[in-house]
This record gives sequence, structure tokens and C-alpha cells, in this order.
Amino acid sequence: MSSEKALTHYSAKKTEYLEDLKTLVRIPSVSFAGFDPANVRKSAEATAALLKKRGFDNVQLLEVEGAHPYAYGEILKAPGKPTLLLYAHHDVQPAGDETLWKSPPFEPTERDGRLWARGAADDKAGVVVHTSAVDAWLKGAGALPLNVKVIIEGEEEIGSEHLEAFLQKHKALVKADAIVLTDTGNFETGLPSITTALRGLVTVDVEVRSLKQSVHSGMWGGPIPDPTMALCRMIAALSNADGSVNLPGIADKIRPLTAEEKKSIAALPTDEATFRRQSGMLPGTQLLGGRPPWEQNWRQPSISVNAFQASNRKDARNIINESAWARVGIRLVPDLDPLTVRKALADALRNSVPWGLEVTVNEEQAAKWWYTDPSGPAFQAAFKALKKGYGVDAVAMGCGGSIPFVEPFAKELGGVPALLIGVEDPYTNAHSENESLHLGDFDKAIKSAIYLYEELAAVISAR
Repeated sequence: MSSEKALTHYSAKKTEYLEDLKTLVRIPSVSFAGFDPANVRKSAEATAALLKKRGFDNVQLLEVEGAHPYAYGEILKAPGKPTLLLYAHHDVQPAGDETLWKSPPFEPTERDGRLWARGAADDKAGVVVHTSAVDAWLKGAGALPLNVKVIIEGEEEIGSEHLEAFLQKHKALVKADAIVLTDTGNFETGLPSITTALRGLVTVDVEVRSLKQSVHSGMWGGPIPDPTMALCRMIAALSNADGSVNLPGIADKIRPLTAEEKKSIAALPTDEATFRRQSGMLPGTQLLGGRPPWEQNWRQPSISVNAFQASNRKDARNIINESAWARVGIRLVPDLDPLTVRKALADALRNSVPWGLEVTVNEEQAAKWWYTDPSGPAFQAAFKALKKGYGVDAVAMGCGGSIPFVEPFAKELGGVPALLIGVEDPYTNAHSENESLHLGDFDKAIKSAIYLYEELAAVISAR
């Protein structure tokens, strides 16, 4: 079988492929405002160089005004065969508190069977899964069993802000018969998983102010409203006692789970204790929502205070701060409309400010949820490929996070199958300090991708 030839080549070159990942990880490609955008461009250029090195044609940086660059490549040498669009992203989250890292965040370090670094799993491993599997086919089997295009995004971590403009500009270039997105995770280490539901996300920034400048809390405290207290009151009113979102019209629009979906969640190899351990919950901390934790995480909206600022620990003084600021986010599920929920959140904050304080609310991100039925032939091919690569049956799962890229691309391509297959596990710590990649799962993910191309070529028709 051609896949076996590809696998033989992969086994001989796996150390070299791991070095590809380490090279990308060393570039601090943080896409957030306030970080050097030159590093994101450097990362895009390094990604493009890797695509060329691993056999992709027509490699280029795709750009739209105001956006970090995407890297693109293609191999269209299988006439009559379907075209597969591969996706990952090369931008990363900030490192966070570098003093909490056990090794430098942008110096990849192997320890305890894992590779530790920012972006090691999310999502530069996804990039290298694609390039390694393609190279193994080209060098080991001589050709791919289908056509491939690859897009490596540069602003996924900041919400794919320019995605609409990107699609308008490059619509013809991204046409495909199926999508494989390697930016999700496995339910457990060694247990391959296909993500079939993503929550959406809306965020707002809110600031309240009562003073021109901070003042002495003893000399002035009492008659002056404290903006921090005011903002705490406003945020607290956004949730109910069980942690659910307290906004009008939300609860009655949530799509209920089918009996089959509930059965699927109940069959997962997990329990409440496992959820607590994987998430790092402290003993005695209460689980919220009143549902099984994975159902709550995947199919119910949630609200979070992503950041809060009045003063800080280092400069804590006996003052009334002149202002307080927070970023608040709500994760969305079927069938909640992002713009409607974002407006409801912004209105609730504007209407609840106490004591006549000045309030400013900026409506930020609004990304839609995504949901798919995994019963089609492309999904069955993916389950088969994952079992071959990992040696165990794969499971379908939801994800509490968001990938803004998925829904617009799937819609743009006419609803073609979108396979979300990632390399993270519950211990990856994506977005937190000490992010890491399980090297055993990285190896199995590449093997699964090699099998996947062959399996999909047999069941997907070219349009």
C-alpha cells in the first residue's frame, strides 16, 4: 500500500520533522496588539519556507490590509481526485507570566515525553502535522493520493478579525472538497478525537470612571463611589447563582441535545473526578451548571471575566482608583446569534452602572458557534484513519473553545465536510503558562494524517 511507503519514510525522518516544529516555535509570533508584528511576519515567512521545503507548490504569503499574513501552498497533481484544504495557524498567545514557566516559553524543551513551549501544541504542531504527512507521501510513495491546499493563518488567536476580507479576496484559491483543521485536541492522551461542535464567542470591554485621578482612600473615601466596586456589581449581575448567563432571551434559544448526543457524552471514558483533575480545579470547588461537566462545557453558554484592571498587586496603595476596566466574554452554543448576544451583554453593562458613574462599553469579537453531523463518509474515513494511527477507536467530542475560521470557511465552501482533528490533550495548557505537546500523540497524529489522505481519496468525490 502507498500509505505504508509513506509511513516508512516518516519513521526514518521523524526526528527531522520534530526539528521543523522546534524551528517554528522559537519565533515569538504573538499576534496581539502591543507585541511586535514583525515576529508574526517572520513566522509566516518561516512557515512558507517550510512549505517549500516539504514539497508544496505555489507557496506565497496571502495578505489583506491590516491583517497578519497567511501562508499558502498547494499540490494539485492528482487530476480527477478530490482537493483537501488543510488548515492550521502560526500565531500564538502571549507567554503570560514568564516566571511561572519551567523552561523559557520560546525555547522548545523536551521533558517527560512532552515538548514544552508556547505554540508547541497550539498550533504550530498542527502546521507540522500537515507538512510532515505531505512530505512522507511525496518522498515515500512518490505522490499524494489526492490534491491538497494548505492555509496557515496568522491571526487566529485574535479572533480571525480579517477573515471576511480574506475570503472575499482569495475565494477562488481556497476552493476544496473537504477541510481538515488541525487546531483542536483529543479527549484524553492517546485517545484520538474528532471535534464536531465548537462554541462561539462574543467579547466586550467595559470601563467605569468616577474621578479625574485616583485619590487617597482615607481622605476621600465614603462619599466618592468606588469604580472597582461598581464594576464588580455590574459583572456579578451577569450570572445566576449556578453560574449560568443572566441575560434576557438567552436560555430559551439554546438548542437542546438529542437523546443520541446525550448517550454519546455519557459513553465517554470520563467522570467528574477526571474533569476536576484535567482542569486543575482545587479541592472543594463546586462544579456549576447542574449537568454533566462535558455537556455543560460543550453545549451550554458560559460567561467569563477574561481580564480585570483597577490597580495591581505591585502598586497596591490606599487609594480609590479613578477607574476600573474589564473584558467580559460569553461562549455561545447553537442556536444563539453572536450579534444579538453581544448587544445584550453590552446593553446589560450600560444599563446596570450604579451611582451615576461614567461608563464606556466597546463591543469587540463576535464569532459564531459551529456544529456538524459526523455520520457522513468523510467522517467515517477519518475515524478509520485515526484508529490506524493511534491503535484505538476514535471518539466524537465537542469543544468549549472557539475557532472563528471554521464556520465561515465551511459555509464559503458550500458546506463541505470539515474534519477537526488536533494534537492537544487535556494537559497541554494552551493559552496558559507551560504549554506542552505530548510527543507520542504528535507521532500518532502524523501517522493518522498519512492514512487520512488515502482514506478520504477513496470516499470523497471531486466537484
